[in-house]
Amino acid sequence: MQNSGSLFHAFLTEHHCLPQVMAYYFKQWQGFNMPFHRHDAVEIMYTIQGYCDIEIQTLPTQTESVSLKKGEFIIMDANVSHRLIVDEAAPCRMLNVEFRFTQQKGVFPSIHQLAAEDKLLATLLEVKSPYLVLRDPDEVYHIMKSLVLELDKAAAKSETMVQLLIAQLLIRIARLRQEAASSGMAQSEWYVKQSMDYLHQNYDRDIQVKDIAGVVNLHPGYLQRIFKSLTGQTLMAYLTVIRMEKAKMLLLETDVPISEICDYIGVGSRQYFHMLFKDYTDLTPTEYRKSMDTSKWEYPEKSWDF
Repeated sequence: MQNSGSLFHAFLTEHHCLPQVMAYYFKQWQGFNMPFHRHDAVEIMYTIQGYCDIEIQTLPTQTESVSLKKGEFIIMDANVSHRLIVDEAAPCRMLNVEFRFTQQKGVFPSIHQLAAEDKLLATLLEVKSPYLVLRDPDEVYHIMKSLVLELDKAAAKSETMVQLLIAQLLIRIARLRQEAASSGMAQSEWYVKQSMDYLHQNYDRDIQVKDIAGVVNLHPGYLQRIFKSLTGQTLMAYLTVIRMEKAKMLLLETDVPISEICDYIGVGSRQYFHMLFKDYTDLTPTEYRKSMDTSKWEYPEKSWDF
């Protein structure tokens, strides 16, 4: 059976194949104009910092240009002619991974078998475009980084872990594609959603508005305005809700001492935590733990229905 470099090809749904990483690297580019080239492998080019342009030759006489900024990536099918362009004044740091598909060996599910169980992955494999450009809320980058670190272990690497990570990577990309196609989300709504996601993942840390704004690459004042406009809350008020709901869960479902809960939820002092909790519930933490033994806690929604 022949091997295939293509992701968007019926070959993968007709044969049992596993992905095999051919190349992977971090690279900082500056003032670079790459000549057009192609390779028999799927390539994911992820922009970690800065921005770049990629020109894709879709037809012999037709070229399309794509701009990638921080947190965006392109997945390019095999044998698609393309080149990278990076401005001299603005360096761009990227993470690239290239992989092909080989005949299945061992017991790990093939791409065909995974697609049979995951409809979005099956839909991704049916894409007719030579490339896809997607915005990443950090999941894809962390999977790619974990994959690279595992591959770097050389003889000590686990092939099972490599296959698990590539499967996770492809399924995550398939979900991002579906979300991008179905949401029609406005740019400001995307910034708000990313801010919410960041707060849900980092509520236990000391967070300021400037930290959130830095994550989504916006001016703090502008982010505050669009967040309040779309949610009716300030960023810090939303963070307080997350922290207080987490505190309620810890009081009800765990034996964590009340004196330590402020450390679990990122509130600087016990006294300040008690003040916030009393304002939020009309009870002190001690009163809440004693009186709410059988109560259910409700966690705030992670994102809004835009």
